[in-house]
Amino acid sequence: MQQLFLRGLILFASAFAAGMINSIAGGGTLLTFPALIAAGLDAKMANATSTVALWPGLLGGLYGFRREMEENKPLLLRLGLTSVAGGALGAWLLIATPAPTFARLVPFLILFATILFMVQEPITRMLRLQTSPAQGRRSWWTGAIIFQFCSAIYGGYFGAGNGILMLAAMGLLGITDIHRANGLKNYLGMCLNSVAVIGFAWAGLVRWPVALLMAVGAIAGGYYGASAARRLGRTIIRRVVILIGFIIAGIMLWRVWQ
Repeated sequence: MQQLFLRGLILFASAFAAGMINSIAGGGTLLTFPALIAAGLDAKMANATSTVALWPGLLGGLYGFRREMEENKPLLLRLGLTSVAGGALGAWLLIATPAPTFARLVPFLILFATILFMVQEPITRMLRLQTSPAQGRRSWWTGAIIFQFCSAIYGGYFGAGNGILMLAAMGLLGITDIHRANGLKNYLGMCLNSVAVIGFAWAGLVRWPVALLMAVGAIAGGYYGASAARRLGRTIIRRVVILIGFIIAGIMLWRVWQ
């Protein structure tokens, strides 16, 4: 009983921390996923349960950028449908992937997500430096659609660091306002993750008691932890998450290939 309580406390704390860092930096999956692995879930179930647990936090982000969404109305339908299609394909690929195969892929997925997290700042600067959004939309619309579709496939399959890929897609569309880009990113994340959650639930990959416990932790972390996270500073939090990502990737590589 005591061990069960301790395990629940660790999972709640990891979700709380994930909600806190997601509010200013992103990368929460890099905390919740390994916590679920450590709790004894296999890699596929841990991935699906983490996706469900962090899904409610997307609603808060979407509401927070509701004003910016007014400016994004012309893009919502086309990019939203693209994200739903890509998220559905990614979720199906995860469901179809044998558990041992996915377990071998996980270290590389975490490493990829950590590298994405490292390049988030350059992508953000790129958005701020662009000066011709209209030209970008005309010239790169097809490329942005394809890029977002591929990003949504990755998001439905694993998802950690996917927000950075979506910000890159916003850059292809010439969206220079970082708040507008973040608003659209949250909307697209809601689209692709919603269909992924439905797919994972249908496939029986979600450990619901754990997901609900962690969802409460993630919501609480996002709500109460934002001010504390800001006091710590964005740079410090980013460095900690990156360090954790590399450590976890290294440990999992060692376990898989030993």
